[in-house]
Amino acid sequence: YIGALGARVICDNIPGLVNKQRQLCQRYPDIMQSVGEGAKEWIRECQHQFRHHRWNCSTLDRDHTVFGRVMLRSSREAAFVYAISSAGVVYAITRGCSQGDLKACSCDPLKRGRSKDERGEFDWGGCSDNINYGIRFAKAFVDAKEKKVKDARALMNLHNNRCGRMAVKRFLKLECKCHGVSGSCTLRTCWLAMSDFRKTGDYLRKKYNGAIQVTMNQDGTGFTVANKNFRKPTKTDLVYFENSPDYCVMDKSAGTAQLKRTWRTHRRDVMAEETCTSPEIFMSQPSTADPAEQERPPHEASPRPPSQGDKRSCKLGLKPE
Repeated sequence: YIGALGARVICDNIPGLVNKQRQLCQRYPDIMQSVGEGAKEWIRECQHQFRHHRWNCSTLDRDHTVFGRVMLRSSREAAFVYAISSAGVVYAITRGCSQGDLKACSCDPLKRGRSKDERGEFDWGGCSDNINYGIRFAKAFVDAKEKKVKDARALMNLHNNRCGRMAVKRFLKLECKCHGVSGSCTLRTCWLAMSDFRKTGDYLRKKYNGAIQVTMNQDGTGFTVANKNFRKPTKTDLVYFENSPDYCVMDKSAGTAQLKRTWRTHRRDVMAEETCTSPEIFMSQPSTADPAEQERPPHEASPRPPSQGDKRSCKLGLKPE
């Protein structure tokens, strides 16, 4: 149990919170604890989704932005991070409500009485996940920071936050228990439950792949597509303003210090140098090359011409492990 004084001390020492967020933190310290635990989950999911990508959702220690300066650019990576972090807050709070860990909420109070689906009628029972409470609290807490300013980036963040929140609700599933003679299922008791967070992560990764580049409209209330040949974004589309930086090249000013000097291809027998230009071929994984070869400067590495079948979009000098 965290007392009122302890909650104030903790919340006052969390960097990056605006006043509204700090007030919610002090008022609901148990929810903040769930949010903190949920943050680990959505960061792991982000890193899973981008495990084969140049930008691999790496975190920076002692940085309240978690991902460093890379989030300053209004790129599609930033759009994904805002969406999945917002989804993670919804998921963590909703789960805490159902598990009885939070004083402010419990199971969904609206799921009572009888209802029906394509299989017929059923009785609401068990503990339905209180997804609406999770969405309301996440909206109040996460969006508070963006509502302090009214600019294009805040509008982008609010849109992507909403995409993340609604993605969790999209994968609610009806679970039922049958009653009757020999399991005949003449009577059913059902409840709503969240799916595994991996489904939300997979869905948002697809939205990342199809994210739409936009500009803010003249009255500052919405978006127009940057390229008129593309369709207009819907409420479920991720949006972004700026093209992504070249994550293959080390750029300390952009906060991409997690990138390695050498990029390994999906083929275990080939490595390419850091000046590659193809975004998806290379991964920042630790090399298992021979130590003597690793210590040798690039210009002294034993040359080996690539095979005829190994044609890359990057015109690079290749070297063996």
